Amino acid sequence: MDTGVICGTRVSHDRASVDQIEAATGEDVRSVVETLLDSEGASEAFAIQTCNRAEAYVVADSVDAGRRALEPLHEDVDDDVVVEMGHEESLRHLMRVAAGLESLVLGEDQIIGQFKRAIEIARGAGALGPTFETGLTKAVHVGERARTETGINEGAISIGSAAARLAETEIDLDGATALVIGAGEMGKLTAEALADAGVAELVIANRTVPHAEHLASTVETAARAISLEEIGGVLGDATIVVTATNHPDYLLDPTDIDDAGETLVIDLAQPRDVDPEASTIEQVIVHDIDALESVTEETKAARKAAAREVEAMIDEEFDRLLDAYKRRQADEAISTMYEAAEQVKSREVETAITRLESQGDLTEEQRETVESMADALVGQLLSAPTKSLREAAVEDDWSTIQTAMALFDPEFGTVSRSRTRASADRREVTEETADAERASTDAEGNPNDAGEEDVPPYVLESVSDD
Repeated sequence: MDTGVICGTRVSHDRASVDQIEAATGEDVRSVVETLLDSEGASEAFAIQTCNRAEAYVVADSVDAGRRALEPLHEDVDDDVVVEMGHEESLRHLMRVAAGLESLVLGEDQIIGQFKRAIEIARGAGALGPTFETGLTKAVHVGERARTETGINEGAISIGSAAARLAETEIDLDGATALVIGAGEMGKLTAEALADAGVAELVIANRTVPHAEHLASTVETAARAISLEEIGGVLGDATIVVTATNHPDYLLDPTDIDDAGETLVIDLAQPRDVDPEASTIEQVIVHDIDALESVTEETKAARKAAAREVEAMIDEEFDRLLDAYKRRQADEAISTMYEAAEQVKSREVETAITRLESQGDLTEEQRETVESMADALVGQLLSAPTKSLREAAVEDDWSTIQTAMALFDPEFGTVSRSRTRASADRREVTEETADAERASTDAEGNPNDAGEEDVPPYVLESVSDD
């Protein structure tokens, strides 16, 4: 029976700086997932990393095992910016991320694509099992519903277009030359926004020049492509420079822009593309993604009503998700019960037929009669327990389901008492902290304190052998 509990951690723009998010970001999503999956007690893993968040999740044997698996990811991050999430909070937060409620630009569309890619990476690493497959599929469903049924992304701006808006508040883009470093999704959105803002020329630099050439051919202004090695030759002509790559090292340092003259640099990359020391160069202004906060406030205000609709949608879908988990666990208990009964039935039918045959030949019809009678007895005897188990799941009566598992599953029975103690302990902790958890959310249901656990009563936790 699936007894895992989800544990999650996040370091994101709501309380962490760019440097802190960078410190929490792994080399890449796949390596993070594979490391988590190798942790003792972890059976599933998921991670998502974007320019303004680094999040990781595991399905583990226990809360302690889950936290031990996640802890190494934040060794270089201040504790006060790391949000720890229990089972239910993790599931709800994943829905909020997919819906765009946790984005720097409220309701932005890019996150749903990033979310789906993170799922495919985890699936490709063999890190998704029944718990995450169910929860992540639901999160994607919520994200898609939010964008088709509400106005959460009306007049949508991306981080790239927010960067262009920020630039417009500080310099005159009309007739300017802009350098965009990076031809991925973020670079594309930035280039398009700058073209719409009226720049006279776009220079797009990328490690793979054909990708930059393709992007240059799609924007509605004069544009050309160069390699990363050619950046130095165009910095002096650029009024604005926007970086958006996934390069592991700094692409620009103080010496690169020392002679650039008046230049506005906006670094959207994670990890950073621009050495922070570059901001000490006279006539050069350097912004990172934190500077976009003021630009995105207008969007948040405009989409406040739509956000409330999405919150209500998440509440509805979250309840459905919990019901789905409950039904699955109840069905597993029922399946175990029927499998055990089928073994007993088959053994006893074979014994009865052997004895009858010793008294004379049995016809095929007589053999079928004996087997039909045995099937009917099993069905009638287990009908009431089946109904009781399904009702127990709905009512969160997991002691009844545990008892059924212990009775019908010999392997479960060997650890049933330790599991019962663990589940009782978790329920006691949950009850003791229920008020604190409610107090830890603000009026809009956002978590204020990441320290509380929310281990749900429907999660039956196992205890490791050691």
